[in-house]
Amino acid sequence: MTISEATAKIKPLDDKYIKLSQERLDSLTKPRGSLGKLEDFAKRLCAIYQTDMPEMPKKAVFVFAGDHGVVEEGVSAYPSEVTPQMVFNFLRGGAGINVLARHAGADVFVIDMGVNHVFKDCPGLIDKKVVSGTKNMCKGPAMSKDEAARTVEAGIALALEYAEKGYQLFGTGDMGIGNTTPSSAITSVLTGLSPQAVTSRGTGIDDAALAKKVKAIETAIAVNKPDKHDALDVLSKVGGAEIGGIAGLCIGAASVGIPVVVDGFISSAGAAIACLLDKRVSAYLIGSHMSQEGGHRPLLNFMGVEPLFDFNMRLGEGTGAALAMTVLDASLKIYREMATFAEAMVSDTDKDIHKG
Repeated sequence: MTISEATAKIKPLDDKYIKLSQERLDSLTKPRGSLGKLEDFAKRLCAIYQTDMPEMPKKAVFVFAGDHGVVEEGVSAYPSEVTPQMVFNFLRGGAGINVLARHAGADVFVIDMGVNHVFKDCPGLIDKKVVSGTKNMCKGPAMSKDEAARTVEAGIALALEYAEKGYQLFGTGDMGIGNTTPSSAITSVLTGLSPQAVTSRGTGIDDAALAKKVKAIETAIAVNKPDKHDALDVLSKVGGAEIGGIAGLCIGAASVGIPVVVDGFISSAGAAIACLLDKRVSAYLIGSHMSQEGGHRPLLNFMGVEPLFDFNMRLGEGTGAALAMTVLDASLKIYREMATFAEAMVSDTDKDIHKG
């Protein structure tokens, strides 16, 4: 499915389900609104699923992997060979995302969008490779516009495939050495903030490497002159294959009415590209956590998305998304399982019944 075909299927949320879910929440044995954001999450999920009694969703976290030519500029503390090494770790179930996904009851799927490695005999790896690593964006576009579009369309196809398999809640994750650099570049272009204002230490680089990173982003933007109104232009010039895949997953999910829990900074860069392609996507996005990356807050503001929590996390992989899924599960269980005043034969008054 093409990008335009997918975006044509995205529908705005129906306020009817917000009202119906609010009525149920107000009938539960608690002071009205006393569960705060848990109630808000339940209403949001009802609106996305278009029902006043949603089922507990089958959950999946998609970890998109890709390499970046800009690492030639000394922007990362780790070499590019770590990307395929971590892909193997994901497939063996030994990474942080595997642990937290198991805790959340979510399945993990690993996608090769653009890793500079030939994988052989890798059961479980989903091959959507468009490029074998992007080019160095300091010297020209990271990808062609056609390649950028293909990364997005690969993400759309993935969303549709797993929706058909019965998954009803998606989480985004990433793996790619150097990928905070294109994410900061995308943030700078979309928000108009300077590269210095939106660039942080990523995997823990020192002051010298941070200066190189800021300079690389400044150079890439100056060389490529990405058009902030053209999502594919931005993605192709200063983005990455895994970022495009995340964008596509968000679009594909929105087209079939599935919410997406967005992980951290890199995932948000992909989600922002999706929102630039069609602003209606944002209604289907649920922010998971506030990353320690300095560009994350402005990027969330650009999308109109609020994070659920701030735990000083900056790992990526989808770890924040998996953790947030446990909160969403809690909100739905409260909504579905808590007794109403009538069922419990408790008087419903405006008085705080828990304070007497």
